Amino acid sequence: MTLSIGEGELLIGLGEGPVTQRLDRSNRHGVVAGATGTGKTVTLQIMAQAFSDAGVPVFAADVKGDLSGIAMPGNPNEKMQARAASMDLTLTPAAPPTIFWDLFGLKGHPIRTTISEMGPLLLSRLLELNDVQEGVLTIVFHVADKDGLLLLDLKDLQAALKYVADHASEIGTLYGNVSAATVGSIQRKLLTLQTQGAENFFGEPALKLADIMRTDVAGRGYVNLLAADRLIQSPKLYSTFLLWLLSELFEELPEIGDPEKPRLVFFFDEAHLLFNDAPKPLVEKVEQVVRLIRSKGVGIYFVTQNPADIPDAVLGQLGARVQHALRAYTPADQKGLKAAAQSFRVNPGFDTAETIQALGVGEALVSTLDAKGAPCVVQKTLIRPPVSRLGPLTPEERTALIAKSPVAGLYDTAQDRDSAYEILQGRAQQAQRESDAEKAEAEAEKARAAEDRIREREEAREARESRAAPRARASSRQGMAETFAKSLLRTVASQAGREIMRGLMGGLKRRR
Repeated sequence: MTLSIGEGELLIGLGEGPVTQRLDRSNRHGVVAGATGTGKTVTLQIMAQAFSDAGVPVFAADVKGDLSGIAMPGNPNEKMQARAASMDLTLTPAAPPTIFWDLFGLKGHPIRTTISEMGPLLLSRLLELNDVQEGVLTIVFHVADKDGLLLLDLKDLQAALKYVADHASEIGTLYGNVSAATVGSIQRKLLTLQTQGAENFFGEPALKLADIMRTDVAGRGYVNLLAADRLIQSPKLYSTFLLWLLSELFEELPEIGDPEKPRLVFFFDEAHLLFNDAPKPLVEKVEQVVRLIRSKGVGIYFVTQNPADIPDAVLGQLGARVQHALRAYTPADQKGLKAAAQSFRVNPGFDTAETIQALGVGEALVSTLDAKGAPCVVQKTLIRPPVSRLGPLTPEERTALIAKSPVAGLYDTAQDRDSAYEILQGRAQQAQRESDAEKAEAEAEKARAAEDRIREREEAREARESRAAPRARASSRQGMAETFAKSLLRTVASQAGREIMRGLMGGLKRRR
């Protein structure tokens, strides 16, 4: 490039002169907005590569898949060469070092986090829980922490919910009422989340933030691309993941104030998904993260169709603004156009609202921060052409880059160490074994008691028999013979007696 820019500045394009962004103000965040097809993705691509060349790692979501071309040197066509010539630029094809990530592990290295790291607030957002359900989920986290139950994946959370439901009476007296119906509702929503593929996101090994904040041997920052073409079909999961990542950066990185250049730049494409139907506490958390994370050296750039998609409390924290064309066909569009125009520092050379509507593809209104952190006057800017490829990579190119990635092999195989599910399952099995042992002992004791009663009855019977031995009983045949013999003897004796008596009496009569 022959266009002269100052040290510590990034070239965005050409207006009345070079339109640049200061590296030492790039942690003050920004917004890239514009209707579909106006060039937002190209602007994102040239900004990401410029940060990489300056040694700043970048994390960006590739929603449509066409941002992946940044990983390969470009092949400028005649139109791009003509634009470069008009800007006094020389296009030298080049590509920044790139790492591909994918929550589903299909188009990049898997990204995982644990249930504990996600926390009850973001999980409630992801599951779309009401206040009561969120309260129960908070109790589950507290009980799990107190009982030493690691919540790593979805089955850990499901097991912890069942544990709380089974002990609802005792837990309820300490932390508040826990109803089976509420736990059941949360379980059903977890099942729905599981069918959407979220089980791939929760688990280990969890992402280490250092792996998305790498630089190569030449000092260039790695561009981390999240494959989001499938993820965007689950907008709650998409936005919750990105908010989780910001929260983790906020929690782990030390305060460094305003550095000479950011430690990481974060591009949040389709940013409106973060705020659609978001409850007030969540919006407040986003505002807090955006406001405070800049002191950690992290710059956040929201990419959306209309700045009106972003709440005013968040939009007010964004320093750099790149506004591509907007169309104002409806009252809502006109309102958005007016808000976009009013967010710029006025340039007396043109009407901002009218210019926004008249911008061509590859043109934008750009305002960045000066050395004092104040917004520069807005300029109509011809965005510079990229030096990396426009359009997506082939599957073979992507696979080759993934294979030689610096994090290859670190996250590709899931781990499943002992956590809440295994611990509670072990406790249940131990309780079942103890119950079975108690039941077996009770059955054995009952059998022993029955045997003792039988033995006692037998001993009592034997004792009675020993005191009075029973007379032997003859057979019925012997009894009948004996009776006949006795009867015969009595008859014979009776007849003999009568004969004797008759003999005696006859003798007496004759003597007379």
